[in-house]
Amino acid sequence: MVAIVKYNAGNIYSVFCACKRLGYEPVITDDPELLRSADKVIFPGVGEARAAMEYLNATGLADVIRSLKQPVLGICIGMQLMCRHSEEGDVDCLGIFDAPVERFRPTSAVDKVPQMGWNTVSANGASDKNCLFEGVADGAYVYYVHSYRVPVCADTIATTDYCGEYSAALHKGNFYATQFHPEKSGSVGEQILKNFLAL
Repeated sequence: MVAIVKYNAGNIYSVFCACKRLGYEPVITDDPELLRSADKVIFPGVGEARAAMEYLNATGLADVIRSLKQPVLGICIGMQLMCRHSEEGDVDCLGIFDAPVERFRPTSAVDKVPQMGWNTVSANGASDKNCLFEGVADGAYVYYVHSYRVPVCADTIATTDYCGEYSAALHKGNFYATQFHPEKSGSVGEQILKNFLAL
């Protein structure tokens, strides 16, 4: 079973539809037992970090997500919430990845925040057996919508360059995360989701 974490964030149904296109029947749930018993868990979302963390802490979902032992994939704000602390609302997050989340700091007049649209991704660990990027060409295009980013850190497995280089994807143990939206990234995103669901 593939479980998608239900919480106060948008864009969950596009992930649901992407999984269905790959032949899965995902369940959108906030039930701790269903989340713990699922084969894979996806933690997607579009939203604001402080409001999301307040909800996750109040409902107990924060502890549930931290305790998961199966493969977990965070997407967009899901990735940011899996980090240590976010500048968005100055809030402590789940702390799965020991990295901060910082607002983009434009380096020229042409840099726009948020970053919206297609950008390349460079997978640094593409030869790893459990890598999300197996079968994905270096420099492939994926779709982004975000104003905050995770700096390159020990858990970075892919990078993107916008206002400087930052983490496009993270991996630590059973936890994986992408800043971009694989469910909106065409055949490249479909391959990355397929790789995760096959772990």
